[in-house]
This record gives sequence, structure tokens and C-alpha cells, in this order.
Amino acid sequence: MTTDSALKVRGLWKIFGPKAERLIGTPDAALSRKDLQAKSGHVIGVRDVSFDVAPGEVFVVMGLSGSGKSTLVRLLTRLIEPTAGSVHLDGIDLTGMDENALREVRRRKVSMVFQHFGLLPHRKVIDNVGFGLEVRGEGKTARRVRAQDMIDLVGLSGYEQNFPDQLSGGMQQRVGLARALAGDPAVLMFDEPFSALDPLIRRDMQKEVIRLHHEVGKTMVFITHDLDEALKLGDRILIMRDGEIVQIGPPDEIIAAPADDYVKDFVADVNKSHVLTLRWVMRPPDSPDEGVGAPTLPQSTIVREAARTVLAHQGVVRVVDADDKFVGVVDDEDILRVVVAEQDA
Repeated sequence: MTTDSALKVRGLWKIFGPKAERLIGTPDAALSRKDLQAKSGHVIGVRDVSFDVAPGEVFVVMGLSGSGKSTLVRLLTRLIEPTAGSVHLDGIDLTGMDENALREVRRRKVSMVFQHFGLLPHRKVIDNVGFGLEVRGEGKTARRVRAQDMIDLVGLSGYEQNFPDQLSGGMQQRVGLARALAGDPAVLMFDEPFSALDPLIRRDMQKEVIRLHHEVGKTMVFITHDLDEALKLGDRILIMRDGEIVQIGPPDEIIAAPADDYVKDFVADVNKSHVLTLRWVMRPPDSPDEGVGAPTLPQSTIVREAARTVLAHQGVVRVVDADDKFVGVVDDEDILRVVVAEQDA
């Protein structure tokens, strides 16, 4: 099949309990988690989830503990078997595969990075990085060359011959990243990979993921419970609650137009000038000629980044869309309104 999506998920359910598939399509399937468990003993992990991830996109799934996000990422590669629904990875239907075919997809099409690094303690860094290639049956010379390239990419040159216990937590997670990249997967999946790290190391690893994404352009699905991490990394964010999707959108849309009070509360303490774009603060122009000769900024410009240009200019600044079409104006009052609102919050 042909596809415009690196990952296509449709109608995905996971209900824990005996003969759970019989619940799909019945009135009981619409019950809350609490009511369904009280009535039948079944627990809904993921309820009727559908979404697409574009090639090269960083797609973040976030929610509080128990929201279903870690269950979801495991369903995507059938580490947990779905109760219903379908998952297409790079155009391949995973839900209909036998175990042998699925094993090959896991080896060649997808790599996962977990919170617990899962490194082999008796193997040196270079052998840990090349382990997936070894499992594939690739020769020692070829996998050593590839492993060295990935070690260099993640900034671990010089540590090839170290054992994992000789490395810090951040360095061990870099080994995990290098190992995930070594197999050249279509999709990288991260399940809260940095939540056990110290805050400063965690920030460094977030920067590392952003750098690696810019360099290798891989499609990434990133699971986190940390909103700041989601906003920093995600091209789009999926917010979950009780196994269901609450909202999907780019970071600025999540902040500017929360779908409900749950999301609104979630984002209440965010520094909005660091996330909102001019799309959300600009005003319609009074005429096609308004601000002619003034500086021009894309509507995707983050408010904080636009502030210097807008505040330095005496009058309105013109705002254009992705096609360079004049769509609005913004002035110092529009910028300061966002900044003052932050200070008052």
C-alpha cells in the first residue's frame, strides 16, 4: 500500500480482562474506566485511539500517570496485543502479521528507547551499539563501522571500549540512542527515556534529541508526562486522559486553544511567550497597505523571538503566512499583552 504517513493508527483499543474483544461495540465499552471495572472487572488501557504521524515528525504523546500513554506506545509494535484496531508502520500493517514477520519489522523498521537503558553490562559500548545489527546477522566489520558512526553522532567518541557501568546515566542513555539509530529504523519510539535522569542531564538529553532529529530527520514518537519536555520536543502533541485522546495539535495551538478545562489546567503555568506564535496574537489588517515598508515576520515566529523586532519598531509589523501572504499585523501592545499576562499569572 502507499501512504503519506510514517505511522497510521485507527480505532485502537486495549481492554485488559478475559474475552475483552466482546465488549467492543457494546454499551459497556462507553462506560468510564471506574464503572467498567466495577461492573465487569475489565480495565480500559486505550480507548478508540486514531492518529497519523508524518514522515520526519516528532510526535509527542503525553498525559499524567495512568493516562494510557505507555500502553499506547507498546501497542504500536504489539509488545502488547491490541484488543481491536489497526497500526500501519511505514505502510505495513502490523496488526495482521504473524510473529516471524513482526520480529523482522521490529528489527529493521522500528527502534525503541526506554527509561531503563537495557544495556548489556558485559559488553562494551561499541558492542552494545551494534547488538541489533548482530541480531540481524550482519558481519562484525560492517556492524563495527556502523556502530562507530553512531557513537560519533551521539558524542561518545573515545568511550567505545568502556563498559556501561563506567558511564554516567546520561552517557548510558546516549548509548541507547546510538543503538536505536544504528539499525536505521523508519520510526524511533521513546518511552519516557529521560525521566530517571537528573534535571540538568535531562535538559542536555532533550537538546541531544533535537540535534539528532535535525541531523538524521527520523520520525519520532516520544512519550512523556512532562509538559515542558513535550513543548520543547514536539512538532505536534497528543494529550491523553483515561486512555482517550483529549487533544492533538502543535504546541502553540495546545497553549492558545486548549480543548477543555483539563488541558487548560495542564498548560496554565506555561511561559506562553516561549510557545505562542504570532498567529495567535496578530490582528487582521485594516487594509492591504497597512504597515507597508515595515518589518515582516512569519506567523510561525514565537512571540519571544518576535519581541525584539516588534518592540524596536515604531508602529505595526506585518505578519505573513507560509505562502508569504499578508495575513495580519502586530505591535508592541500585542506582544506586551502576552508578557504581562505571564507576570500576572
